[in-house]
Amino acid sequence: MSVTNILSLLGGLALFLYGMQMMNSGLESVAGNRMKQILERLTANRFLGVMVGMGITAVIQSSSATTVMVVGFVNSGMMTLRQAVWIIMGANIGTTVTGLLIGLDIGVLAPTVAFIGVAVVVFVKNQKLQQVGQILAGFGILFIGMDMMSGAMEPLREMDSFVSLMTRFSNPILGILAGAVFTAIIQSSSASVGILQSLAASGVIGLGGAVYVLFGQNIGTCITAAIASIGTSRAAKRTTIIHLSFNVIGTVVFTLICYFLPLTGLIESLIPDQPKMQIAAMHTLFNVSTTLILLPFGMTLASFATKILPDHPSEQEEGHRLAYIKEVETSEYHMGMSAIILNGVRKELGRMADMARQNVERSFDAVLALDPAKLAEVEKTEDYIDFLNKGISQYISRIIVYETNERDSAELSSFFKIASNIERIGDHAINICGYTRILEEKRASFSEKAREEIVQMREVSLLAMDRLKNISGLSVEGLTQISAFEQKIDDMTAQFRRNQMDRMRDGSCSDEACIIYSEMLTDFERIGDHILNIGEELARSGIQG
Repeated sequence: MSVTNILSLLGGLALFLYGMQMMNSGLESVAGNRMKQILERLTANRFLGVMVGMGITAVIQSSSATTVMVVGFVNSGMMTLRQAVWIIMGANIGTTVTGLLIGLDIGVLAPTVAFIGVAVVVFVKNQKLQQVGQILAGFGILFIGMDMMSGAMEPLREMDSFVSLMTRFSNPILGILAGAVFTAIIQSSSASVGILQSLAASGVIGLGGAVYVLFGQNIGTCITAAIASIGTSRAAKRTTIIHLSFNVIGTVVFTLICYFLPLTGLIESLIPDQPKMQIAAMHTLFNVSTTLILLPFGMTLASFATKILPDHPSEQEEGHRLAYIKEVETSEYHMGMSAIILNGVRKELGRMADMARQNVERSFDAVLALDPAKLAEVEKTEDYIDFLNKGISQYISRIIVYETNERDSAELSSFFKIASNIERIGDHAINICGYTRILEEKRASFSEKAREEIVQMREVSLLAMDRLKNISGLSVEGLTQISAFEQKIDDMTAQFRRNQMDRMRDGSCSDEACIIYSEMLTDFERIGDHILNIGEELARSGIQG
C-alpha cells in the first residue's frame, strides 16, 4: 500500500468525520433549545423514546453524538435515567442507517448533495436555509470521504500479509477486540463500519470474520460517551453503563448465534455478491434484535446501572459553587449542548432568585423585630448571590460566542440581564436589613402605623417575587400579574410617603426613624422595578410556558 493510498485513506476519514460534524452543527443550529422540548414530550413512552433516538441518530449519522447528548441531558437534570434508556436503544438502531446507505451505493449522489448544500450556504441569505444547507453539505462530504476510503483500500486485497491478518478475525475474541479498539480510537462506529464494508467489498475479509469485528465496533462506540461522562454526575455516568451493557449483551448473544448457527451463511444466501449490504444487514439485525430483546428490560438496565454506581453520600459539595453549569470547550459543543446550557443557567438563576427572596423576607422580618443579629445571615446569603451573579455573567459572556441559534442567543442575553436584576434585589434587601443596626444605634423605632405599612411591603414584595419562581417559563398572564404588582408597589410607595408626611406633622414619627423609613420606601420601590425588569426579559426573549 503506497503513501498515496495511506494519505487518501486518512483524507477520506477526515472528510467523513468532518461531514458528520457539519451535520451535527447544522442540526444544533436548527433545533437548538427545542431539542429539550422534543425529548420531554416523547421520551415518557418507551416506544416513542426509541423512535426519537433512532430519528435523531439517523439524521446526524452518529450514535456517539446522540449518546453524548443524552449524557449531558441526564447530567443537567433535563432527562431521567429511565428516559435515557429508550433514547440509547433507538440510537443504536439509527446508527445502522449509514451502513445501509453505503450498502445501497448512495454515495454516487454525494457530490451533487454536497454541491447543493454548499451553494445554499454560500448564496442564500436566509439563516434557516443556510443551516439546512449545512446539513446537506455535511451529508455529501461524509459520503465523499467514504468513497475516498474505499478507493484507498482496494490495493490491500493484493497484500498477502494484510489478508492473512484479516483471516485471523474469524476468531470471535480477536475480531471483537479489533473492532472495539479501532472504533474507540476514531470514536465513530459509523466510520469504522464503513471502513469494514470497504474492506469486505475489496475482498480482503469475508462476512464470517467481519461479523465479529462488527460486534466489537458496537462496543467500541461506547468510549465517546464514557469520555463525555468524565466529571459529570453519577446519573450521567450510569447512562454510559446502560449504553455499554446494551452492546455487550447484544455482542454476547450474536457471537454465540454466529458461532454455533449458520446465520452468516443465511445472510450471504439472501444477499449474494453484495458484501457491503451483507454487513449493513447484519448491523441492522444486531441492533434491532438487541433492542427488541432488551426493550421489556429497560428499567432493569437502569436499576443495574444504579447498583453498579450507587449514590454517594459525600457527593454534595460545600461552599459557594455553580451547581448546574460547567465550562464548555469548543470541542465539547455537541448537539443538544444549547439546551443543556440554557437549562443549567435557568436552574442557577432559580437558585439565585430563591436566595434573593429569602433575603427580602429575612430583612423585613429583621426590621419588624428590630433584630440586627439577622444581618450576618443576610450578608452571608448576599455574598452567595454576588458569587452566582458573577459566575453566571462570566459564563454567559464566554458561552454566547459558541451559540449559533438566534433565539437561544437572545435567551442567553436575557439571562445576563436577569442575573443583574436579581443581584440588585439582593442589594436592596441587605439595605433594608442594615437599617436595623442604624435604628439600634440611634435608639429609634417605627410607629405602629409605620410597622403596619412595613408588613404590607413585606407581603406584596414576596407575592411579586413568587411570580418569578419558574425562570423557565412566563406566560403573558404572568407578565400582566407582575406588571400589576409593580404598579401596586408604586402606588403603595406614594401613599406611604403621604402617610409619613402626616405622621411627621403630628409628631408621631421621630426624625431618625422618618429618614430610615424614607430610605426603606426607596428600596421597596426599587425591588418592584427589578422584579418587573426580570418579567419583561423573560417575556421579551420568548420564554413562555
